Order: sequence, then C-alpha cells, then structure tokens
Amino acid sequence: MAKQPTKYVFVTGGVLSGLGKGITAASIARLLKSRGLSVNLQKCDPYLNVDAGTLNPREHGECFVTKDGAETDLDLGHYERFIDQELTQASSLMAGRVLLKVIQDERAGKYEGEDVQIIPHLTGAIQDYIEEAGKGYDVHIVEIGGTVGDYESLSFVEAIREFGMRVGLENCIYVHVVYLPYLGASQETKTKPAQNSVRDLRGLGISPDVLVARSENTANEGVKKKLSLFTGVSEDAIALLPNAKSIYQVPLTLEDTGVANVIVERLGLEGHTADLQDWRDMVSRATNKFDKTVKVGVIAKYLDNTDTYMSVFEALRSAAWWNDVNLDIVWVDAEQFDGTDSDVSTLSQYDGILVPGGFGQRGLEGKIKAAQYALKEKKPYLGLCLGLQMAVIAAARNAGLQDATTFELDPNSKDVVINTMADQKNLANTGGTMRLGNYDCQLAEGSLASKVYNATDIVERHRHRGECNNDYREQYASWGITASGLNHANNLVEVIEGTDHPFFLASQFHPEFKSRPTVAHPMFDGFIKSLL
Repeated sequence: MAKQPTKYVFVTGGVLSGLGKGITAASIARLLKSRGLSVNLQKCDPYLNVDAGTLNPREHGECFVTKDGAETDLDLGHYERFIDQELTQASSLMAGRVLLKVIQDERAGKYEGEDVQIIPHLTGAIQDYIEEAGKGYDVHIVEIGGTVGDYESLSFVEAIREFGMRVGLENCIYVHVVYLPYLGASQETKTKPAQNSVRDLRGLGISPDVLVARSENTANEGVKKKLSLFTGVSEDAIALLPNAKSIYQVPLTLEDTGVANVIVERLGLEGHTADLQDWRDMVSRATNKFDKTVKVGVIAKYLDNTDTYMSVFEALRSAAWWNDVNLDIVWVDAEQFDGTDSDVSTLSQYDGILVPGGFGQRGLEGKIKAAQYALKEKKPYLGLCLGLQMAVIAAARNAGLQDATTFELDPNSKDVVINTMADQKNLANTGGTMRLGNYDCQLAEGSLASKVYNATDIVERHRHRGECNNDYREQYASWGITASGLNHANNLVEVIEGTDHPFFLASQFHPEFKSRPTVAHPMFDGFIKSLL
C-alpha cells in the first residue's frame, strides 16, 4: 500500500502577538503524535535575520539550539518538549535565510536572466524549505511567526496560500489563533477583533479551517456560535482556550474541544485513537501542590524577559515535580555582586544556586562570587555553560590564584583560566567562534556526574565561545575541583565538580535543551535531589 503524501497544518496568528501560536502548534503536534502519527514542526519567522543567534535575549527570550547546531527561536524548545523529539536546522526558517538563498541563486545565474521577484521566487523558495522539512513525515506543522497583517509576514502568508495549490488543498489545513478580549465594564467577551483578523486572513486568500480563540478568562459557548456566524468556521472547528495553570494542560484542553479530531478527519488520517495517559500523569504532577518546597536562586543577567531562561526553568520545574516537591525560583541580579565589597551572604536564603549561560562582561564578577560562596559554604550549585566557566574561576580564586579570570573580562591577564580555543582566535564572526550542537562527553567512573547520569558516555548540546584553558587542568585538584567530563576528540573539559562538596556540578554544555516534561533531565534531577 502506497504511503500517503505528507499532510500540512499551517498555524497563523491574528489580533496581537504573543498569543501562544507556538504552544498551539506544539499541542496539535502532541495530539497527532499521541495518535501514532509521525510528526515534524517548523517555525517560519519573518525577521530579516539569517538565524536567531544574534537576537537580543532580553527582547526575544532564549536562543534554543538544535542537535545539529542551529541557533533558533525559543518555540523550537516548546516543540521538542511537547513531542519529545530532537529537531534540526530544517525546523527553523527565518526570512533572512530565504532572502540570502534567493540572492545567492540570482548571483549564481540560476534564474537565467529572469526578473527576480517576491512572487514567484521568494514564495517559491519558502515553499521549497517547507516541503523539504516535511519529507518522510505523516504530518508537518508549520507556525508562521508574527501577526496576519504585518508587512513582513506577507510573503510567508502568500507562500502557504500557494502551497495548498502545490500539494493539493486536501493535504493542507489552516489553523488561525485569535484573541478574545474581555470588557469588565459590560462583563462580556468581545469577538470583533477575532472577526476582523479572520477577514484580514481571508483577504489574503486563506480561509481558516480551524479557529483557536485565546482568552484570559473562560468564554461562554455562545461565543462559538457568534464566531462561527461571522468567520465561516464551523462550530466544531472552533476551540476556546482560556489561560491555563500550566502550558502542558493545553493539549488536553484542545483534545477535549474535539479540534484534533476535526484536523484528523479533514486530512484523511482517521483510524487513530489518542493515547495521552503519560501526558495526563505529567500534567497531574505539574499542577499538583506538594508538601515540600525548595527555593532556588538563579544568578541571572537578563532580567527583562521571563522567556530568557525558558528551557532552564522548564527543566527545573520538571525535575521538581518528578521529585514530589514545589519549586520557588528567585531571580537574583548578578550585577549586585559585581563590586569588590559586595555581600553575597544574602545567598544563604536559597536551598541551591544555579548559574545559567550568557555572554558579555556584565554580571560576570557577580556570578564568580556566587560560585565562590557555593564552594566555601557547601551550598548545592548547578552551573550551565557560563556557570561552569565562572565556577572554575571561583575555585581558582578561592585557592589563592587571585588573577584568575576569563578572556571576556581580561584577555591580557596572566591567568586566563577560561579562554577561546586556539583555532577560534582570529574568527571575528560570532557564529564562527562558537561550539554549537551535539558533542560527545565521557564521564569519569565513580564521579558525581556519572552517578547523576547513571552512565559514562553522554551526548549534550553546546552554545559557547569560551573553553577551560588546558594549561591549568593539572591545578584543578589543588583548587578543590576535578574535570569529571571530557570531550576526548577535542581534548576539552565538559564537566567539572567539587571534590569535597555535597553537590557542586557544572557543565560546559546546556543540559536544559534536552530536558522533557515527561522525564526529568539527570543534571536537574540530581540538583533537586541534593536540595531535598
């Protein structure tokens, strides 16, 4: 029997940004995967960047990294956590990357003298990327970033409209996410912004098959009837999604609305029943109130946006609820400890200290002092990427090497214990100076790291410029730390831990990228256990 062609689900958004298109796309993917279908996801971003590597985390949230080293939008983190599947570069498409390809093709003479235009060349290139990413899957879900009506999104909206003709409308379904504001004065949920958004989308040639209506409060069912009348979307294909206590409840709410069945039927994918038991078990934990609470101080430098450390916080939460404990995450501004006479004793109020990744000089001295405090006071410590680098400097300074520093703070110091690799020295392009994606790591037998992982050979994801300077590795023992994880291929330190400490563990990689809500990541699990 011939395999069915790939089916496509396109998710667009209207009214305003930040509605949760990414969570909606990820939730639909979870529901389809729970029916035994193979699923892939892709985010199309209208930014004229080639990738997300240079975007400001204070504005855009964290930069998520795929196994093959693509620097992407944080929505890919949601995708991976919801479907428990490692994605690749193909799942992240930014307008700058498509434009660059079209211009390079024009320069290479591939258009043979044609006028190069938005339609059909740019829209055609977008469709090529989408079709390529969907190959081999039962369903490919594509989220279009931005809001319908934005000038910058128009080429993507036009591309997915044309795509229906390219692969057949019977193989495509269009899901539109809208917002329902609530007016307290009249105590009513208003549908007009949603109606106008659907009208805008239809004006661009796409009639949505499914409507997902987001709201702060629960809207009454009468809203569905009104939305259906004015948008032409049948009531059974309209899902009302009020704010949830946990984002992981959204797939279950969507399933209850019956919208997943509508998508399955319209795409001709019937005969599959959903198995969501493991997801329901996890949501039960995620929304439970436990008897015990642990308090973690996150020594942060990007405090403007709650999405900046999205994967770190999700990994902490997952580890907490699988250990039957409530989690109190407190943001601690690293800069407050940057001064020479800063008082770090305030860190005593936390059960554990976590130092996440980051770039640039600001807050580095504060992070070093936090790590020094954790070492001296035997306070549980988890260092991620930059958190490892600051921990090495902290150990060196505690042992008397007062000039120990990183290349980011003082490249001319006589004791640069964190430096760039030799082959990166003359690379100015930020992308070229980083170790990105999956690398092997061998953990020392009997080490804390090997006990936490219950393994000695692991693979984790990286995104960093600095490395431990191997010239100092022999001194680690006298500093009270050991390099318990190594990448032998490049002779690089991957994990360090305290030698006389209940739990002092830090990695050069970003373990948070591989954490899942249904399975706590070993490093975070070990950290939470140490707090208990």
